[in-house]
Amino acid sequence: MFCNQCEQTTRGDVCHQWGACGKSPEVAALQDLLVHCLRGLSQIALQAKSLSINTRDTDEFTCEMLFSTLTNVNFTTSDFINFVNRAIALRESLKLKIQALGNKVVESTINTFQPAISLTDQIQQGKDLEFEFISQSANNVDIFSLKLTVLYGLKGVAAYAFHALELNQHDEGLYTFCHEVLANLDDQNKTLEYWLNLALKVGEMNLKAMQLLDAGNTETFGHPTPTPVKLGHTKGKAILVSGHDLLALKAILEATAGTEIKVYTHGELLPAHGYPKLKAKYPHLYGHYGTAWQNQTHEFEHFPGAIAMTTNCLVPPHESYKHKVFTLGPVGYPGLQHLSIFDVTPIINKALELPGFTDEENRGTVTTGFARNAVLGVAETVINAVKAGQIKHFFLVGGCDGAKPGRNYYSELVEQIPNDCIVLTLGCGKFRFFDKQLGDIGGIPRLLDVGQCNDAYSAIQIAVELAKAFEIGVNELPLSMILSWYEQKAIAVLLTLLYLGIQNIRIGPTLPAFLSANVVKLLSETYHLQLITTPEKDLAACLS
Repeated sequence: MFCNQCEQTTRGDVCHQWGACGKSPEVAALQDLLVHCLRGLSQIALQAKSLSINTRDTDEFTCEMLFSTLTNVNFTTSDFINFVNRAIALRESLKLKIQALGNKVVESTINTFQPAISLTDQIQQGKDLEFEFISQSANNVDIFSLKLTVLYGLKGVAAYAFHALELNQHDEGLYTFCHEVLANLDDQNKTLEYWLNLALKVGEMNLKAMQLLDAGNTETFGHPTPTPVKLGHTKGKAILVSGHDLLALKAILEATAGTEIKVYTHGELLPAHGYPKLKAKYPHLYGHYGTAWQNQTHEFEHFPGAIAMTTNCLVPPHESYKHKVFTLGPVGYPGLQHLSIFDVTPIINKALELPGFTDEENRGTVTTGFARNAVLGVAETVINAVKAGQIKHFFLVGGCDGAKPGRNYYSELVEQIPNDCIVLTLGCGKFRFFDKQLGDIGGIPRLLDVGQCNDAYSAIQIAVELAKAFEIGVNELPLSMILSWYEQKAIAVLLTLLYLGIQNIRIGPTLPAFLSANVVKLLSETYHLQLITTPEKDLAACLS
């Protein structure tokens, strides 16, 4: 296998025998086969769009399928066989619609590709296609590096677009762009500059996807407000919901309303407590259990109720607790029961069967809900504090958490940030320091949890509005961005920041393995993108 799409690649290079995430070579091959089939589907979808044929089913399917290939999402061989078959069926259906209008289908080797019948042969096809694709690196390793950046960034865009479309938020231009990238990924006649610009275009489209998701979340659940969230537990039956999907959380809350079951969030669902239409309507949304995704094997082991995984960040579960874990959406793992959000009865039955918590534990609270409306609502206070010298600097410290050594940097950094500075955070990277008591500056908390990784949109809007208020550019703000990355959504967010021209971003704990030395040099020279060093050195540089 060849997989270098996440931060935890073997020896920081590439996973070639088994995925560090737990993905098998067979699943890796089937994911590559699926992406190849999606590329052929996209070619036909673009022709269908040019003839005004409705391709919404194909658009949504493409986003969900790209999402399924993200790190720590789906590990199930049979799922990918079904996905491949569905991709071919959609492709052939669109061909018939094109022909029914009296048009000839524009064929290529990709959009006429047929998967093998047997599983063994399909896996071999995936491996052959993977080898054929990576062989392009022999022609120009830097162009291939940017191709991988475009593909992995597009996977992140598709994930956000999938969450948005679940909330009935669509953008035809976004779907068309996804198809265009997939349809032309094999093009070997374009320059390095072309692929760099396309990577930045991925960033632009990701901004659109995050904006759509923000609209879907806020129109459905209201704008987040600062909310204290219990970290302990209470006696009684329990369900734990992990991932990012607010709609799935709502489905479980609705199904458990009026029962004895308490619902807890885990990982990136912590910010759900800040949404008014969730916290007000569902008082049995009790609190938050656990920390970031990589700690789930220990945390899930000890959770005495049922567990729902709604999006990426699934770690291969131990046998000791597999019986109480369910998957929803694009998530899948052999032996785990997959459910639709329209019927979560098995989760409820499992929660009632399990003992639940038998004691009370009070571990204090953390506060979430500092999205753009909440922060900009006190913008005048913030601006006055800056002008008065009470706030000297803002730090955005966020992104993905992970198990690889070196991530203690982020907690040490936050601990050392001076008392006259504000820390904004988002994503699961905050679990390194989310429960730190940093105090406040004139009533403004020094630690502001903006939300999930997709709430980078909120953070961007906060920065833009503050820059407007001070009548300066965003890069002139006393603001430093220090990010951690793990998977493809983080790459999409980074490309968005680069598209917006944000300078001096620090990223860690390592640089992506798919970035060649020359591409890293180019990004460093153009955007001053740099690898983190030590908390002391980076703080000194940011505050100088």
